[in-house]
Amino acid sequence: MTNPHVGSDFDEFLDEEGIREEVTAAALKRVIAWQLEQAMQAKHITKTEMAARMRTSRAAINRLLNEDDTSVTLATLARASLAVGVPLKIEFGAGAVA
Repeated sequence: MTNPHVGSDFDEFLDEEGIREEVTAAALKRVIAWQLEQAMQAKHITKTEMAARMRTSRAAINRLLNEDDTSVTLATLARASLAVGVPLKIEFGAGAVA
């Protein structure tokens, strides 16, 4: 029996399984949460202080830093970047054209 995935790339596999969007969102959120935690640590900002700077609750900060919660909004990311003093940069992959 031959493997139907031999020779295909990972993106094709995710497409075939119907989970590409979900997996991509989860991976992006893990990176965002990690980068935000690193910025907070570098600036010695606690979750409580972050909540105060963003004018939100500590529970909201926990959701923002939860790598499994992919429901973060651009507005929240923008407020978080201002709170840690790091510019928010969002871009699509190099060479992407419509």
